[in-house]
Amino acid sequence: MNMRILFSSVPQHGHLLPLFPLARAFRERGHEVAVLTAAGMAPVIEAQGLGHLPAGPLPDVLFAEVARRTGADPAGAPTPGSVAEFFAGTRIDLTADEALAAAKSFEPDLVVAELCDFVGPLVAAATDTPVATLAFGPPLPLVFTDAMEALARTRHEARDLPWEPRKWLLDTWPASMRADEWQRPEGWLPLRPEAFREPGAQSAALPVSARPRVLVTFGTFFGDPAKLSPLLRALSAVDADVVVTLGLVSKPEEFDVDHERITFVGFTPMEDLLDGVDVVVTHGGAGTTSAALMKGVPLVVLPQGADQFFQAERVAAARAGVALAPDAQTPQALADVVRAVLGDVTIRENVATIAKEIAAMPDAHEVAATLESRL
Repeated sequence: MNMRILFSSVPQHGHLLPLFPLARAFRERGHEVAVLTAAGMAPVIEAQGLGHLPAGPLPDVLFAEVARRTGADPAGAPTPGSVAEFFAGTRIDLTADEALAAAKSFEPDLVVAELCDFVGPLVAAATDTPVATLAFGPPLPLVFTDAMEALARTRHEARDLPWEPRKWLLDTWPASMRADEWQRPEGWLPLRPEAFREPGAQSAALPVSARPRVLVTFGTFFGDPAKLSPLLRALSAVDADVVVTLGLVSKPEEFDVDHERITFVGFTPMEDLLDGVDVVVTHGGAGTTSAALMKGVPLVVLPQGADQFFQAERVAAARAGVALAPDAQTPQALADVVRAVLGDVTIRENVATIAKEIAAMPDAHEVAATLESRL
């Protein structure tokens, strides 16, 4: 039976991209698939060959409204209250009307919402549709999830909509990297993470070198050239080839570095970047962290904000790499840590074990088949 599967996401790359493998799997299995998120994400969705239901503003508008309402910065200095206001208050308020209108014509049989998306569950309540939550990264502390859910409930109540718990949790985080106190929730289904790729796209391969390769990637939001330049200058002294991703808006000339020692690349799918890489230096975004782990590449994590501190803590605890707290993120410290990780056999062995664990997790097609049978 063909079904209509609605994927719903916060309009940011780090939230949206983890949904694509499962969305493609459902489409390839003959189902109609659409993605509910802001109109500004259309080029990313269209590159995947997926349908798009535009609704709500992009993050710049959401951040401005959160600041107007609370004076807080949920990205740079997250607190349970500011995070809840961004995801479950302001975003619902500025997105719900468009989302409900778009979903009414789509009539979904299943809503798949990423962990921080509360618009999808609102649509599901209005259309009496079951919800699967797709989680990326380690579990968020309960103080954050409880605050988000409590605020989202008020938005359901204001529209006379029921608050229905999700039926399934699609979990992409490897079990060996969880805290000891973690307990498997009801409806838990493991889902193998995949490095982001664009179907059919061909990217130029990086030149082969006899030296180690260090990939520096701070995602689409945190790669400020002024902040990264001193770190990159220090990495230039390491006996390695350094490759730096530019994100969405930065340009190579904005970086005050020796451009003969560093290679800059534009926004490139992680699937195309990680082959031949020996260490990933990153802010600790969930997508980048998972992609490095699945490829068996050690990490040096410099968390900047949002949920990155949770990824950093788990990477350090599993000895899959090293994490530097904000007050320790000096250029010299970074260069020293990268040298140490390049020579650390134990870290390489640990990451290789985690990569094998991830490879054994059910892939997107297996999980899609499971959900089909349960629907």
